[in-house]
Amino acid sequence: MVPPQGYYKAQPGQSSHDHCLFIQHTDIVFVILLVYVDDVILTGNFVDAINKCKMALHSKFTIKDLGPMKYFLGLEVARSSHATIISQTKFICDVLKDACMLQCKPASSPLPQGLHLTPDSGEPLSKPDMYRMLLGRLLYINLTRPDICYAVQHLSQFMNKPRKPHWEAALHVLRYLKGSLHQGLYFPMSDDLSLSAYCDSDWAACTYSGKSLSGYCIYLGPCLISWKTKKQTTVSKSSAEAEYRAMANTVCELLWISYILQDLQVLIKLPIPLHCNSKAAMYIAANPVFHEHTKHIEIDCHLVRNQLQQGFISPRYLPTQEQLADIFTKGLPTNRHNYLAHKLNLLPLPTST
Repeated sequence: MVPPQGYYKAQPGQSSHDHCLFIQHTDIVFVILLVYVDDVILTGNFVDAINKCKMALHSKFTIKDLGPMKYFLGLEVARSSHATIISQTKFICDVLKDACMLQCKPASSPLPQGLHLTPDSGEPLSKPDMYRMLLGRLLYINLTRPDICYAVQHLSQFMNKPRKPHWEAALHVLRYLKGSLHQGLYFPMSDDLSLSAYCDSDWAACTYSGKSLSGYCIYLGPCLISWKTKKQTTVSKSSAEAEYRAMANTVCELLWISYILQDLQVLIKLPIPLHCNSKAAMYIAANPVFHEHTKHIEIDCHLVRNQLQQGFISPRYLPTQEQLADIFTKGLPTNRHNYLAHKLNLLPLPTST
């Protein structure tokens, strides 16, 4: 068989789980290259091996070496002896400037408390592309600001036909970012490379579709490395089912992260703690004869049970007040929101001296 023209073929050293990731690994040398179009991050355990890779790239593409990473695709990177800090202060300022919001009054939370938006409420926007552009930029800001994840997901539902209340809510997110402009994600120096996860759901959170929201966050040691808010694709008949679907989404992400860590030669400690505040969902995962709650759940959700039986995850109950993923499934009071944002390692940037 001859592959058709343009058919993708993995290259030697290319990760099969992330096609932008290339790895060179021998007994003593380990070099990692991450590429996005024509921007490249290069790291490794030997300077000579890194320099050799730079020379090879330069001979083919004529590259410009910018030295230790400080700025990459809008992400600002700062390092100290204790942590690496990633932020987007400049990018957020540019968004505020383009929206004429640099002098706006700051808000204390991403969305007003008790806000309920629907697809058909309010006057349609005369220029819907402005809303879509702003939401696209907010989605990018979410790379370093998990505290706006729920708000951005909620507003993204109205991209097709945005209306005035949707636009005003998006501007409220900008006011919140103005008030928390100098914040970034902290990645503390640590030799702890164990995974842990938190998942949560808000049953029937979408008032006009009846669908629930799933949210999760995943840590590598003390560092937050993945988070997401997503509306579930089908209507859950109970809060237990909604929580179980949230567990399934989290397990899928954990599996992918485990594959990437294996590519990076990181040993994964199993089982991975999966923190959930629904005992019913945990019972469904552990008990295959829990018929009344499971007979209407699709087969694909039962990967939670399979991974539990294989020793990949260890579901653990924790009270709702300790559930870090709570911030990804609903709008919260300011004190609760700020508390959880701090727990996610979203902290004020250090002042320069």
